Parts: sequence; structure tokens; C-alpha cells
Amino acid sequence: MESYDFIVIGAGGTGLSAGMYGARLGMKTLVLGFNHGSELPIGGVITTTNLVENYPGFVKISGYELAKKLETHARSYDLVTIKNELVTEVKKDKNKFLVETKKGKYNGKVILFATGTKWKKLGAKGGREFENKGVTYCALCDAPLYKNKVVAVVGGGDSASKDALVLAEHAKKVFMICRGEKINSEKINLEKIKQNKKIEIIPNTEIIEVKGDDTISSVVLNKEYHGKNELSVDGIFVAIGHVALSDLAKKIGVQTNSRDEIIINHKTCETNVPGVFAAGDVTDNSFKQLITGVAEGCTSAYYAYEFVTKNKLGE
Repeated sequence: MESYDFIVIGAGGTGLSAGMYGARLGMKTLVLGFNHGSELPIGGVITTTNLVENYPGFVKISGYELAKKLETHARSYDLVTIKNELVTEVKKDKNKFLVETKKGKYNGKVILFATGTKWKKLGAKGGREFENKGVTYCALCDAPLYKNKVVAVVGGGDSASKDALVLAEHAKKVFMICRGEKINSEKINLEKIKQNKKIEIIPNTEIIEVKGDDTISSVVLNKEYHGKNELSVDGIFVAIGHVALSDLAKKIGVQTNSRDEIIINHKTCETNVPGVFAAGDVTDNSFKQLITGVAEGCTSAYYAYEFVTKNKLGE
């Protein structure tokens, strides 16, 4: 069994930053990639973002490129090992934590949950049946497949707005279907939405059924749109929020809130379980951005190092 000082579960921006900072502090660090329940590449959710314009130091950069830079930085330290392995179990064993994946077993003195989130699923009838047959959760991944077609984005937040803008580069028409009265987005993205003639917002509306044969052909709405309840579309892009991936943490007694987010000390990123830290989107931090996750990753590594030193776990 391989031994480490610091084991990070999750290799998104938060986990990579924690790995980098842990190594700078002299800790032998393992960063495990595939999060429990969410198969994303190294770099995490940000890799599915077309354009990042709010990360200091980069006026404009693709999410994938930014993620690769974070990964390259982390890998530049000899004390960091990054493995793309799905974590299946975490156990507490005296002064160590045992982490099992589908490929190996590891032990660490301290552990960080940077497991992030997964997309909320479309709850409408037919939503699950038509996944990958017209219902998708990644506009950046699949937008080119809908060139000159009609698509719908479900959601009214900033993620939905970004998805709509990406899709408008390919599709001939983009409907934004949101259950609220208006789009709640960053001002700059909202202005882009308003200026884009391809994008049309359908407020106060929900999809109640997805219809089609081999692929989707239309959606049924809970209220009429231009005199009809059925809207013809070739694809649906779902952006209705995320679910915290905290199941592994809860199994070792880590406390979560009503949204399953891990409750942390926002100064140190410590959880209620000694030696267990959490950072990024999986936590109860109300403001979730890549930059806040990166900051929490570095913070958690520092206090993890303090925990190891204070408790003389290196001896």
C-alpha cells in the first residue's frame, strides 16, 4: 500500500491547487482524479467551460486551457502524484486514512475532499431516456453537433447563459427555458444574451416531457408558448444546477448541510472530523467560482500541513 502525507480526492482546479501547495510545503501528495459519481477529466468542471473571463491573470482563456495550466503547475513538483482513478471507499484507521480506488489502495495522514459536484438531472418525463440522444449536460462538448439546428437550454443562471452563448455560435436558434421571471446571470453575460438575435428567453416555464423516436424532436411545456404547449427542438442542454458529491465524506462522519454540502471552517477548511479537510464546490461556501475553489485548495493544504506538524504525524 502506497503511503502519503496528503491525499486529495478530486482533481479539478481546487484539487490541483491543493496538490501544488501541499508539495510546496514539503508534503508527499497524492491527487486522485475521477470523482465519485462524476467522470470528468483532470481539471474538472472548468474543462467544460468555453471561455473564462474572470480568472485573474488571464483576460480570456478557455476552461480547458486553464485547467491544463493548473495541472502542469501541479505536476512540476516531484512530491505530487496525480492519478486518474475512481475513489470507491475512504476509511479512518487510527491516525491514518485509507483510500481505495478501482486500481489501488493508499493511506494518508490527512485527507482533502475536493470532489466538487455533478449536474442535476432533468426531471421531466423522458429526460433520462433521451440522455445522449438529444438531452445533454455539456454545451461546450456537444454544441458543434447542432450546427444550424434548433436547441433549448434549460436553466436561468449564469451557467445556462454561458451555454446559450456557446450554442448560438453553432445553432440557428436557441431557446432559454427558465422557470423564473428573468435570467439571473453576470451582467456581462446577460448583455451578450440580450444582444444575440439567435437567443430567445421563455420565462416562467418548465419542460414536463421530452418526446421523440431515436432522438428528441420536441418538448412539452407546462404553459403555452405562442399558442402551443409543444416546442420543436433538436437538442436540450440542461443547466439547472449541481449536486454536491459528498457521499464518501459522509461515510466517515463528515457533517453536511441540507444540500449535502460539506460544512467547513471557512478560515481553515477543516471539517468536524480531525484530519479531514474540504474545499471547492463540494463545501457550504455560498460563492462558488474557480478562483474561490483554488484559494480554498491552497488554504486547506496549508492547514493540513499545520495539522500534520502539530500532531507530529511525520514522526
